[in-house]
Amino acid sequence: MYDQPTASELLEAVSHFLSAEVSPQLTGRLAFHARVAVNVLELVRRELAIGPAAVAGEAARLKALLGQDGPLADQEQALCERIAAGDVDPNDPALIAHLWATTLDTLAVDQPNYATYRQAVVETARAAEPKT
Repeated sequence: MYDQPTASELLEAVSHFLSAEVSPQLTGRLAFHARVAVNVLELVRRELAIGPAAVAGEAARLKALLGQDGPLADQEQALCERIAAGDVDPNDPALIAHLWATTLDTLAVDQPNYATYRQAVVETARAAEPKT
């Protein structure tokens, strides 16, 4: 199926319309709700764009940590239970890397303009660069 425009393009068009055409004409409560609507549309657009890769990455990291496969929610629950039981060391570098990657993926969808997130992305990229 190759439909045009894509869902992402439709969301972007509505978001742009609301922010560029509608919002400037509004004040008070309606202006606030228009900004909220734009933010929701942009969040959904990011979720469609990067959510599947983030979920796949989280599932792969959990499989490596736990040594088992299954639905993501079950894997998350199993990790919590193993940490609580002391079966997974909270200082395990693989666990820390997983939690950091999951946090960055979540912020990429929810709050990509958050200054601390942007700084963390730059620092993470620098740390991943080959040492010469």
